[in-house]
Amino acid sequence: MEQSACPDNQPGVRPALHVAIIMDGNGRWATRRGKPRRTGHRAGAAAVRRTVEAAPALGIATLTLYAFSSDNWKRPVEEVSNLMRLLLIYLRSETATCVERGVRVTVIGRRDRLPAVLRRAITETEAVTGCGRTLHLRVALDYSAREAIVSAAATARPRGRLTRGEFARLLGQAVHAGEPVADVDLLIRTGGEQRLSDFLLWECAYAELYFTARLWPDFDRDALAAALEEFARRQRRFGGVEAEQGAALRVTS
Repeated sequence: MEQSACPDNQPGVRPALHVAIIMDGNGRWATRRGKPRRTGHRAGAAAVRRTVEAAPALGIATLTLYAFSSDNWKRPVEEVSNLMRLLLIYLRSETATCVERGVRVTVIGRRDRLPAVLRRAITETEAVTGCGRTLHLRVALDYSAREAIVSAAATARPRGRLTRGEFARLLGQAVHAGEPVADVDLLIRTGGEQRLSDFLLWECAYAELYFTARLWPDFDRDALAAALEEFARRQRRFGGVEAEQGAALRVTS
């Protein structure tokens, strides 16, 4: 399916926050309730829906969600199959809503290891939501930041010295991301763990980190707002001093 041209008079995504979320805790959420892990993943999909709905009104222009890492292939085959089916169901059921709400959906990461039916659904969803301007929702699927950096570096090698911007474009090509988006402003991880888990290592160079013990299926608008309130209290100097903070924020916000 080819993407139709977006109307020329449609405004672009306004400069605003890029929030990334490591959605952790689905399995533990289910286990604590005596239910199979797939139940937790379904509840996690509902949390995705709530978060996407809440994001634009909270000042988020780009939302990147860590759905499936390259290391997650190590999980039991049945669980991986259930996750792939759930992702397919999500794309098929939510695409029309995303179009209606102006949400552009793109998927970053490898695609060659995904089921063919899921690859087709990704292509279709990206095409029909391509004109969305309210929110750019990026789903990281079969994603590894280190693999992406290595791939981009291999491509860059014969070109000689590159600027950061040029390398960022190669990095985007390595994960099917297209043109680079703004660096991550706030990285949220649910589930109580405090690590990056190979997620957006380049883009998170100056991200503020926010960790919460709340499990992902319990994440909602209030939890997202609380993270953003904490973010607003942080001093972001980008290597400068406090007096320069305002200028730095004007450039990056």
